Amino acid sequence: MTAHWTETVELNGESFFVRHWGDKDAPKILMLHGFPEYSGAWADLAPLLAERFHCIAPDQRGYGQSWRPAQVEKYKTALLVSDMAALIGEQPVIVLGHDWGASVAYALSIGRPELVSKLIIMNGVHPAPFQRELAKGGAQTDASQYIHFLRRAGSEDILAADDFAKLMGLFSAHMDMTWLKGETLAGYKAAWRDAAGLRGMINWYRASPLKIGGPGEAIDDALSFDPARLQVRCPHLLIWGTADTALLPGTIEGLEEYAPDLTRVEITDVDHWLHHQKPQDVAMAILDWL
Repeated sequence: MTAHWTETVELNGESFFVRHWGDKDAPKILMLHGFPEYSGAWADLAPLLAERFHCIAPDQRGYGQSWRPAQVEKYKTALLVSDMAALIGEQPVIVLGHDWGASVAYALSIGRPELVSKLIIMNGVHPAPFQRELAKGGAQTDASQYIHFLRRAGSEDILAADDFAKLMGLFSAHMDMTWLKGETLAGYKAAWRDAAGLRGMINWYRASPLKIGGPGEAIDDALSFDPARLQVRCPHLLIWGTADTALLPGTIEGLEEYAPDLTRVEITDVDHWLHHQKPQDVAMAILDWL
């Protein structure tokens, strides 16, 4: 049976909860969850990788049992990256990111390349193509309108009401959520806790500088990026669930401009939550590439 253990560690003076799978002396994969997940989101996938790798999954800042500051400014990307840089230490690791975890994974590989030996992204986006699509006022702008709601004051109160009914609706976003039930659902609700618990998670959206217009509205003041400064220079694997309705295919068009050593793998009949829906297929893609 694969070894599995948890610990609480201090990173930059604050407390973080971390799950582990596998042999602690095996090559390391740092697994970064997105919204509204937590380290337990990797429970289906990590054991499939743990025969060859030491999988390390933290509750990121604002999530689960880790430090949850209330102030929006505590969720700037540089601070989120500093947490994970402290967790990695001095030896480079493989970094895997999904959803918002992908934003931290990309920022790590770009800003701290000495810490990332290989980069794996699952249905997550590089900031430059994502901002490009948000600025167009097209399909991705429409699909991302929930960002405006999340950034509103008090959105956490609305999402937590009636035993997280609104959050469950937002979470599904017209996608397959049959996996979110029983003990899995109970684990998620325990990680969310209450409205105060959701605040840190939602502050990731509030702190993000990415700009988006209203439905169908193109914007001309979007953030601009210099491709030369946003390069992923390590080998990069992108695994994409093709039925995602939150992140559309346009968000990954032209990614090679920012990641010249890129391998793409598509998994059909899965959406944004591919690691829950087809963990075996995701694990095979990762292991074959590694």
